[in-house]
Amino acid sequence: MADHNGIAKQFVDYYYQTFDSNRNALGALYKDVSMLTFEGQPFQGVQAISEKLVSLPFSRVQHKVSTIDAQPSNPQVAGAMSVLVTGALLVDDEQRPMNFTQSFQLIPDGSTYFVYNDVFRLNRSRPSPPESVVTQAR
Repeated sequence: MADHNGIAKQFVDYYYQTFDSNRNALGALYKDVSMLTFEGQPFQGVQAISEKLVSLPFSRVQHKVSTIDAQPSNPQVAGAMSVLVTGALLVDDEQRPMNFTQSFQLIPDGSTYFVYNDVFRLNRSRPSPPESVVTQAR
């Protein structure tokens, strides 16, 4: 069995280092069958995904990964895996990091992998419900 955790760690390290230093280069990790869902918006194919990532409204970003979980994902595709990442990111001159969750479906492609699915979400804190709603629920 492949070392899913080791492969996932290598991929995640490379992905975020590349994202933080040269987003243009991320296109090489995707194929035309790949799909990115970014904050609920779908993008399919290398060109659409690359355009979305490059057009994000910040010039500098720094990702700090907190957790990486990986597991085999498709018994019909040897080596395919699901990777879930949590962490925080800082953009431009912002001082408060934003928490994020990102999920990747990686598919073997020769001696490397490509991203088949990529789902990204910022973990925005939601305000607590008004006290009247909490009281009524009791």
